[in-house]
Amino acid sequence: MAGSDPLSRWHEVTRPDATIRYLDSGGTAPPVILLHGLAGHAGEWIATMRHLARRWRVLAPDQRGHGRSTRRPHDRSRAAFADDVVAVIAAAGIDRPVVLIGQSMGAHTAFITAARYPHLVRHLVMIEGDVGGGGDEDLVALRAALASWPVPFPDAARALTFFGGDTAPACAWVDGLEPREDGLWPRWDLEVMLETMRPIFGHEAWPEWAALSPPTLLVLGQSGLIDTDRIERMRAIRPATRVVTIAQAGHDLHLEQPQAWLRALDAFLA
Repeated sequence: MAGSDPLSRWHEVTRPDATIRYLDSGGTAPPVILLHGLAGHAGEWIATMRHLARRWRVLAPDQRGHGRSTRRPHDRSRAAFADDVVAVIAAAGIDRPVVLIGQSMGAHTAFITAARYPHLVRHLVMIEGDVGGGGDEDLVALRAALASWPVPFPDAARALTFFGGDTAPACAWVDGLEPREDGLWPRWDLEVMLETMRPIFGHEAWPEWAALSPPTLLVLGQSGLIDTDRIERMRAIRPATRVVTIAQAGHDLHLEQPQAWLRALDAFLA
């Protein structure tokens, strides 16, 4: 993601306690903003960005606590994440509603942004995301999962093996690592990740979901992680919500089945 490719150009916006860096294809086409999941990074959207950039202006931030953005922001609240999205929109000079797309934690950020700032969001797409919930058990499981990373990884090959081999999701995880003298490290801190997820696991935002106005697409993996009962309740509250399940895909479906994901997205945006 280097060189003259517009999808490799980093921009930044300063917030009270963080600098948010984002990729921006530029131009005057209708805008799309892509929000990665927990412990992820903007670069994992590169295939989606290339696909959309033919017809859209595409932006992808490293969310606070992640990637090239401020690693240890003081504010890890849902409001802070949503306000970062608004700050990116303003810094990019966007003067019309955006298509807001997020995966996992990023899907929750997108949802909360649309609920807080309905005038800024034209369409909402949530990949493997919902209204939140799960409680302390999910937080404990998350701590164990992230703490299990045997960091530092001595090299990219060893990291690739840990993440499952030569697959698109594994390559995306490896691409997000930071080279240091002693090996490859995550571009995030464990406690920041846990504090980011604590308000999501601790609160089901049903009033915000019920009040949403933009057309909404939920994209789920056939073997994904989202609670099916919660999805059914979301559909019952907002029957116009479109739901698509991607076969042979899990939580990282945009990486596991990119063509199926992009077909579902194109059909929705059409």
